[in-house]
Amino acid sequence: MSIRIRLSILTIILFIISTAALAAKKFPPGEGVIGTLTGTVTDKADGKPIIGATVHVPDIKTGAVTDVNGHYILNNLPRGIYLVQVSYLGYGTYNQRVDFTKTTVLDVQLTTSSIEAGEVVITGVSKATEIKRDPVPMAAVSKAYIDQRSAAGNVIDVIANLPGISAVTTGPNVSKPFIHGLGYNRVVTLQDGIRQEGQQWGDEHGIEIDQNSIDRIEIIKGPASLTYGSDAIGGVVNLLSPPPVPEGSILGSVTSSYGTNNGQVNGSFRLQGNQNGLVWGTIISEKAAKDYQNLHDGRVYGTNFLEKDARVMVGLNKKWGYSYLNASVFDDTQAIPDGSRDSLTRQFTRRITEADVTREIVPASVLNSYSIPTLHQHVQLYRIYDNSNFALGSGNLIVNLGYQFSHRREYTHPSEPDIPGLNLHLQTYTYDFKYNFNWGDDYETTFGINGQYQNNTIDGGTVFPIPAYHQFDAGPFFVIKKTYGKLDLSAGARYDTRSFSGQAAYVDTTNVNFPSLYTGSNPTGTANVYSQFNALNKTFSGYSGSFGASYNFSNEFLIKANIARGFRAPSIAELSANGPDPGSQIYHVGNSNFNPEFSVQEDVGAFLTLKDVSVSVEVFNNDIQNYIYQQQLLNPDGTPAHNPVYPLYNEFSYTQSHARINGGELGIDIHPFAWLHFENAASLTYGTNLGNGGKVADSLKYLPFIPPLHTHSELRATFNKGFSSFRNVYGFIGFDHFSAQDKFFAAYGTETYTAGYNLLSAGIGGNLVNAAGKVIIKLFVEGTNLANVNYQSNMSRLKYFDNPNVPAGVQPGIFNMGRNISFKAVVPFDLSPHKKEFLKGD
Repeated sequence: MSIRIRLSILTIILFIISTAALAAKKFPPGEGVIGTLTGTVTDKADGKPIIGATVHVPDIKTGAVTDVNGHYILNNLPRGIYLVQVSYLGYGTYNQRVDFTKTTVLDVQLTTSSIEAGEVVITGVSKATEIKRDPVPMAAVSKAYIDQRSAAGNVIDVIANLPGISAVTTGPNVSKPFIHGLGYNRVVTLQDGIRQEGQQWGDEHGIEIDQNSIDRIEIIKGPASLTYGSDAIGGVVNLLSPPPVPEGSILGSVTSSYGTNNGQVNGSFRLQGNQNGLVWGTIISEKAAKDYQNLHDGRVYGTNFLEKDARVMVGLNKKWGYSYLNASVFDDTQAIPDGSRDSLTRQFTRRITEADVTREIVPASVLNSYSIPTLHQHVQLYRIYDNSNFALGSGNLIVNLGYQFSHRREYTHPSEPDIPGLNLHLQTYTYDFKYNFNWGDDYETTFGINGQYQNNTIDGGTVFPIPAYHQFDAGPFFVIKKTYGKLDLSAGARYDTRSFSGQAAYVDTTNVNFPSLYTGSNPTGTANVYSQFNALNKTFSGYSGSFGASYNFSNEFLIKANIARGFRAPSIAELSANGPDPGSQIYHVGNSNFNPEFSVQEDVGAFLTLKDVSVSVEVFNNDIQNYIYQQQLLNPDGTPAHNPVYPLYNEFSYTQSHARINGGELGIDIHPFAWLHFENAASLTYGTNLGNGGKVADSLKYLPFIPPLHTHSELRATFNKGFSSFRNVYGFIGFDHFSAQDKFFAAYGTETYTAGYNLLSAGIGGNLVNAAGKVIIKLFVEGTNLANVNYQSNMSRLKYFDNPNVPAGVQPGIFNMGRNISFKAVVPFDLSPHKKEFLKGD
């Protein structure tokens, strides 16, 4: 790390500390705490108390649930103005900023509502903010939404159907989020605000987070470099773990689900407690699946998996703020599909020798087994992180620190199953400091700095797609928000620096089937040793900024607009890759001369919310300089080029160009009755390659991995009071249309035309309660692709997995999953000491 960078970081940290110290001097520690907020939550129509309503202060991770009298109490509240949120199923959410210095009693009347409004987010903002009052395009889904998507194979699949969101998939357990046509190292995935780092450059490297540990998901749909730095040029997905349970409670649940298509079994145990501000919790999960199936392919070999997860949290919620220490382990053993088939029968085959001269047809017993094959990948991520928020003076000092160790092994040797082909070890240290306070005439202000340090090693394998390297990121920033009545303004700026130090490496190919890193002192004079990577030292820097406004003409109508400049430094793979990745079947070739990406994105949206209908229109335009993407290399005869040392892998090189991505989303939700919802959404994204000057060839003019026109319609019925012993009953029928993708990156055979298709889905569920109203079990059923349609998504990498030569009249590649019906049950339990009364379930 250079002296200049160190001095810059030190200056920013000292500035944050000085600002906080001045605020603390103005408000000494003894004066920084107010005490309590109490009140009663009632139904506005009849004045009756609402039992089990949630009262939550998102910024300080504290909350309560109303008792049988509708009463609540919040203790250990700090000085300041915070957003208080009150919610209950079937009622409109109440959001109110409350000055805890002046207010100790807050009574709330809720109104029944069929419109889902008042959503609050904590991602990318200084303080918890209603989505409608933030200029940046955002979306959020709740625990109820996640539960009802019981057929989702992983946590990213839960949100992949939202407007503007999609996912690049490699089977049912590997999905990478895409936002408005951008993904990989352009979308930052967080868990509780901590970056998830696990070799995101890889095509088949999924998100290493247990879906059972997530209760809420927030998405920034656009450049978020301002608060999250390089790699957030496309947006952010923040996966939030369960909030603390109410004071004095010990609550838990046991969850189990089963999917009919691939026999996916998913079980999870959860237990949380909160005693006098000591909060704790644990989640233990395991899921397994066989190869998935469809009518075209039968069972798809190499798509089964076994995933085991565990996490523990312990923390304090006190007058000075909160601090939560989290530790988790993600352990996934995943088969590796390659799509090879018998030339006559089109049955899947498997590799059995190093020479790979012949392959055997995969037996039906193997296809229908949970056993992981010899050729597979084993991915482990160990994570420990701390989220702290200290009430300091008139503001809050937020400190998020994390450590992660990602160990990725891909076993590719049938004769030596214990020797990994790919063996990567990535250590990541993340830091995030920011001070939030009100400056001057009620300007919500944040000063901060965040970044990461990484150390990657590559020893112990036989293939080496990327070098060993060190990376350091640092980015100071500020954000200011001001409200003028109905007008909300937000602005900010940031300066990012990223430094790479890649190590030179030589490979010894004496054993042609098992190459290894050369560790001797004379690589250039030793036979069968060649250079794999040259030493690399690079530093990239750039500015990001954002300015936006939201104007609420009334409670029913608002408009939002935002313009943002994003920055992204090239990844280590884009700069230095020179080797095969077994899971993707690609030999990656990087370019050390790349420049950083810079984007300018404009977003405009209008939102109308009436009693029985809501309408939203959002459009965006994103101009990206130095856009980096991969293209396949071809031989002179037009066939895919294969690396001579690794002949099983197609060669892909990274290249750079000027690009534009634009599109929009339309939503129309009709609520003719309080219990009936007709929800409709449409998303359209265009990705255009503008080239580097001069005319762009037709085969080059579109960008890869751009989703087609997607429309979603859903007829949903909800009966909160239910029937007899069933409460919170719901049912829905969904229809998804995906248009043909005829605007694809055709050059060099990188992408091909994808036909359009229609998918039918449905779901039903509810809570079974006893005579006293206590929830005994929650039931969820979801069916996807109910018509059992044969289709290929252009966002599925398996679309391109097949033999080099396919018989005439046969559609090459692997098709997506056929009909799947998932059954999910959640059994809650209450171990709270001296419990005098239960709380009704939500």
